[in-house]
Amino acid sequence: MSTGSSTTSEINTYKGQERALRANRLGTAGLLLSVLAASAPLMTVAGVMPTVYGVMGIVGQPLLYVILGVVLVLFSVGYAEMSRHVHNAGAFYAYIARGLGPTAGAGASLVALVAYNAMQVGIYGLFGFEVSNLFGTYLDTSVAWWIPALAGAVLVAVLGWLKIDLNAKVLGVLLLIEVTLVLIFDVSAVADPSKEGLSLHAFNPDTLTGAGFGTALCFCIAAFVGFEQAPVYAEETNRPHVIVQRVMFLGVGISALFLAIGAWALSLAAGPSSIVAASGKEGPNLLFGLTEGLLGKTFTDVLHVLYVTGMFAAMLSFHNVVARYAFAMGREGLLPARFGRTSKSSGAPSAGSVLQSVFSIVVILIFALTDDKPVGDPTAPVLHLFTWMGNIGAFGVILLMAAAAFAVIAFFVKRGAGGAQAWRLISSGLAGIALVVVAVYTVKDFDVLVGAGPGSSLSWILPAIIGVVLVGGLVLGLVLRATKPEVHARIGLGNEAFELEKAAESQTAEAAPRV
Repeated sequence: MSTGSSTTSEINTYKGQERALRANRLGTAGLLLSVLAASAPLMTVAGVMPTVYGVMGIVGQPLLYVILGVVLVLFSVGYAEMSRHVHNAGAFYAYIARGLGPTAGAGASLVALVAYNAMQVGIYGLFGFEVSNLFGTYLDTSVAWWIPALAGAVLVAVLGWLKIDLNAKVLGVLLLIEVTLVLIFDVSAVADPSKEGLSLHAFNPDTLTGAGFGTALCFCIAAFVGFEQAPVYAEETNRPHVIVQRVMFLGVGISALFLAIGAWALSLAAGPSSIVAASGKEGPNLLFGLTEGLLGKTFTDVLHVLYVTGMFAAMLSFHNVVARYAFAMGREGLLPARFGRTSKSSGAPSAGSVLQSVFSIVVILIFALTDDKPVGDPTAPVLHLFTWMGNIGAFGVILLMAAAAFAVIAFFVKRGAGGAQAWRLISSGLAGIALVVVAVYTVKDFDVLVGAGPGSSLSWILPAIIGVVLVGGLVLGLVLRATKPEVHARIGLGNEAFELEKAAESQTAEAAPRV
C-alpha cells in the first residue's frame, strides 16, 4: 500500500481518466490577474458607479467601497485559511460541504453553477450592445447586438479550451491596460478637479444616508466579485497553500483601493455637489464625457475600445470558473462523469467549457429572437439580458459567500480547532452576518436592481430562480444520500476521494489470497 499522497500524474491516469487539473500552471501574478479580470474594473467605473450616484443618490460611494472592503477582508480571513486545508476546483460548494455537510454542498454546487453562468452570459448582452454602438459611432455601420455577442462567445469557447496559463496572459494584458487608463483618469481628476476643488466629502459617513443605501450596497458588493474565485484554481497553482490566500487578500485590497479612488475621482471631476445630477443625466457616458474634457478625444476613444475588451476579459474569467465548477461536480458525481475529465492536450476541463459555451449561445439566441426593438432602445431585451442575469448571479454569489463564512466556523469546530482558530472564526461570523444583511437588501430591492417598476413580478421571480436551484440541489443531495451513499460521502473531497478510493483498492488487493 502506498504511504505517500498521490501525484497529479497518478490521478490523471487512474483508470484511464483525466481526474485532476494540471498543476503548476499559475503563479501569484497569473492567478491574481485571472481573478481581478472577473470584476471588469473599467465596466464598474463606467457603469456601476454612475448608477449608484445617479439612481441611488449615494454620494458616499467611495466610503462604501472601503466599508465593504473591510467586510470582505473579514470574510477572507477564514476563507483563506480554509483554502489551506481544502484544494478543490469546486471552492464554494466544497467548503460548504466540508463544513455544513455533503447535502448542503450539493445545494451550493448548483447555485454556484447557475450564478456564475448567469453573470457570465449577462455580460454578453452588454458586450454585444457596446460593440454595436462602436460600429455605429466609429464606422457608421449598423450591427445587431447578438452578432458580436455570438462572436465573443465563440472566441471565449476557443480560449477556454486552451491552457489556463495562456488564458491568464490574455486576461493579464487586457486587465493591465484598462486599469492603467482608469488610473490616468484618477490622477488627472485629482490634479485638475472641478471648480469645487479637492474634497474628502465623499468619505463622510453622513453621505451614506438615504433610501437608496440598501440598493447601493448590493451594486457595490457585486463590483468585488472575482476575488473569491482564487480557490477554484488551487489545483493549478504551484504552491496552493501560499498562493491562494495571498491572492485573495491582494484581490480584496487592490479592488477596495481601486474602486474607492475611482468613485472619488468621478466625484472630483464632476464636483461633489453635482455628481448625483450629472450621473443621473449621463449614466454610463459620464466617465467618457469627463475624460474627453480632461484628457482629450483620442484618450476617450481608446477608453471606449478598452471598455469592450475589459468586458471580454470578464467573460473569459467567468467562463473558466464555470468550467472548473462543472469539472469538480462531474468528478464527484453531481454531474455526469464526462464533466469530471480534462483535455489530454491542455489539461483544461473541456466538457465543462463546452457546457458553458452552449449555455451562453442558447441564452443569447433566445434573447435575440425576442428582440424586436432598436439597439439603442432602453427597453431592448439585450439590456434585460445584462441586468436580469447579472443580478441573479450576484445574488447567488452573495448567498454562497454567506454560507461559506458559516461553513468555515463549522469546519474548524468539528475538527476540534475552534480555540486555535478563534479569531478567524469570529471574523468569519461577523462577515457572514454582514453578507446575510446584504442578501436581504438584495431581495428587498430587486425591482430597483433590475430596473422593474414597483410591484413588478420580476422582483420575486428572478431571485426565486436561485431559491429553486438551491432547493433542487438539496433534493439532489438527499437523493444521493439515500441511493448512492458513496457518492454523497464524496461531495467536496475532490482528489482526496481518489486517494481514499485508491487506498481502499490497495487494501483489498493486499487482503486477497495469493495464488
